[in-house]
Amino acid sequence: MKILVTGAAGFIGSHLAETLVRDGHTVVAIDNLNDYYPTAIKHHNANELTRQGVQLFQLDLAEDDLSAAVDGVEAIFHCAAQPGISSKVTYDTYVRNNLGATQNLLQATKSLPTIKRFVNVATSSIYGSKATSPEDIAAEPISYYGVTKLAAEQLVLAQQRESGFPALSFRLFSVYGPRERPDKLYPRLIHSIVDGNPFPLYEDSLGHSRSFTYVGDVVKAFIKALDHDACVGEIFNIGTTASITTGEAISIVEDLLGKKANTVLKPRRIGDQKQTAAVIDKAQRILGYHPDTPFVEGIQHMITWYQGLPADVRALYKPAV
Repeated sequence: MKILVTGAAGFIGSHLAETLVRDGHTVVAIDNLNDYYPTAIKHHNANELTRQGVQLFQLDLAEDDLSAAVDGVEAIFHCAAQPGISSKVTYDTYVRNNLGATQNLLQATKSLPTIKRFVNVATSSIYGSKATSPEDIAAEPISYYGVTKLAAEQLVLAQQRESGFPALSFRLFSVYGPRERPDKLYPRLIHSIVDGNPFPLYEDSLGHSRSFTYVGDVVKAFIKALDHDACVGEIFNIGTTASITTGEAISIVEDLLGKKANTVLKPRRIGDQKQTAAVIDKAQRILGYHPDTPFVEGIQHMITWYQGLPADVRALYKPAV
């Protein structure tokens, strides 16, 4: 198949694009290589993808002409988004990059004669402070990120309901692994311990419970969406049923590296989730999705990846304190 991945120079998108290439698909990619985090990290990922044969279009999904990039594609994985919960990102930016970008992509693809699958990538933040429910529970987002990702999801599914557009949506739960954004917990923690820098930690977060899901298990779900027609029009939680607290996870990383983090407490982050526990019965039943990477194994993969980075790239993961 000819498959488009948006946000392919990012964390999840780059893993997905690589896997699709290995599986024999023709992969095209869109990424605007913006500066939400150091662009050198995205360029590092993008260069690896092009080396493997991925055709990369540097485009802004919210406003550019996407016709050349979407020409002839049979499946689309829409991973691009304005991520995270940050006071530095304005409401208008979330609306533009999550809602506007999704609408522009839909307009460019809704009449494509070749399209067989459109997978929207959403988030457990749609549920609100506690993401512990099945997909049919009422959404209660508490952040601009969650609100705009919910709206984008409904834009996609409205197109499916109105015209039969072959779309579905995945709500991802706390994905971690190699290439994760430098502002996330584990890159900050691993960098701080390995390279001897302070580790910034949000107050009251040690007791937060998460379904930390290894990126390889998420990619498996994406691949399954290509082969199951019954998934069209549906929403799926994609995560692991195992949950641990942030404090427990930090202790595991410290044990694996044999060193304690030099923790510096930061003010509580508004809009942060207190508990996530992925209910994946629907994904198991319809997609045959079964995540199987234990947290210790996944985090060891992440440590090994980080330690193997070129020094100039590794330096880009230094957290702000």
